[in-house]
Amino acid sequence: MCIEFEKQTTAFAELIDLYLHQYTENINQPVLREAMEYSLFAGGKRIRPLLLISASGDNLAASLPFACAIECIHTYSLIHDDLPCMDNDDFRRGKPSSHKKFGEAVALLAGDALLNLAYEIMGQALCKARQADVVNLKNAMLAIASAAGAEGMVGGQTDDIMFTEGDKVPDESEIVSMYARKTGALIVASIVAGAYIGKIPMRDGKIERAAKMLGEAFQIKDDILDVTSTTETLGKPVGSDAKNNKNTFVSILGIEAAQKRFETLSFESTLLIRETYGQSSLLHLAEKMMNRNH
Repeated sequence: MCIEFEKQTTAFAELIDLYLHQYTENINQPVLREAMEYSLFAGGKRIRPLLLISASGDNLAASLPFACAIECIHTYSLIHDDLPCMDNDDFRRGKPSSHKKFGEAVALLAGDALLNLAYEIMGQALCKARQADVVNLKNAMLAIASAAGAEGMVGGQTDDIMFTEGDKVPDESEIVSMYARKTGALIVASIVAGAYIGKIPMRDGKIERAAKMLGEAFQIKDDILDVTSTTETLGKPVGSDAKNNKNTFVSILGIEAAQKRFETLSFESTLLIRETYGQSSLLHLAEKMMNRNH
């Protein structure tokens, strides 16, 4: 069964890439298009769009535009995060970061263009939708927009900057809150938007709770890998969090407590997913996220 899900995941990822190419190929600014595609097709794992499709019950026809949109948003955030004024990372996925390749100004504009492209893609999907599907698609779009904005990813990144540049060291509740927005919000939106698109019942709150735990576990895994993995495996410098004075689950909790928290969240999130979706592509993907080494 896992082999079948793995083949399906690979096929979905290839389809996402095909659709993303269709959205960028007609951009008539060559330098901007090159910079957008450089990061968009740099070898990302497509976790968020795959979560969205899987959470929709593999409803490809309806979910693909929103899956592509959320990957555009995620990629824009990586381009901006790598900038010298933010995390100041020179490498991403084993390649020079966008600003090292194209300069800071073009990298900034490429991120802006990808963010706007995401809303254009979702807007087009809404315009083409059947009337019976419009409400669910609007809810999916609102979930994604909210997760990407001031109350979500951007707000979490702001907290990160304030903690890094200020004198205050965040406590455990503050680091959880920061990462729930900075990293978790877009993962939650992927799953919740997918559930809306697939018309999966969400009245008991299980899907959202599972998504929140999965998002936190995903970030803890990142923090652990930053101190235990290698640059070759990760595709970016290890130890960059400590170098940039970043507050992480590992720096606040210690690696043993962080690992224990990760294991608890992993177990509970996959349990809730199994209760709602059964043996599904979403469960397979969640388990794959938890077992990754990069």
